[in-house]
Amino acid sequence: MKKLVLFLSVVFLTTSLASAQSEASAAKSSNPNAPRVEFDKLVHDYGTLFQYGDGNCVFTFTNTGKEPLVLSNVRSSCGCTVPDWPRKPILPGKTDVIKVKYATNRLGKINKSVTVQSNAENTPIVLRIQGNVIPKPAEETPEKNLEDSGAPVSKPKK
Repeated sequence: MKKLVLFLSVVFLTTSLASAQSEASAAKSSNPNAPRVEFDKLVHDYGTLFQYGDGNCVFTFTNTGKEPLVLSNVRSSCGCTVPDWPRKPILPGKTDVIKVKYATNRLGKINKSVTVQSNAENTPIVLRIQGNVIPKPAEETPEKNLEDSGAPVSKPKK
């Protein structure tokens, strides 16, 4: 009998939690004035970069909703990618940027993600950076002409 009561309690609790979550998500998407974030691009392709080259890029976005947009968290998939985002609310119709810096000291393919969480109806949004980092070519030093390598001749003093 105790097992039956415990089983029914677990079933009731599970269905209650599932119902509460679906109501919360329905309430979030039902706000017609909610902020909405639109990015100019979701992927930045660096192409081929030299090691220790410029790993900076910018993702431009606009609040196309009717309420202020607040970016609550912007995080990268690893420590070699560092995002910088605005901490102030972005008013409706306004544009701002998320700056991303990739550490180009690592060689090889780049395929990293930056997840943007906000109060927008279309959150989270995943931005991607990609490319390839190759070794910097060795600098060539000019060859010395050894034929006229004698000591300099000084002029006699008068």
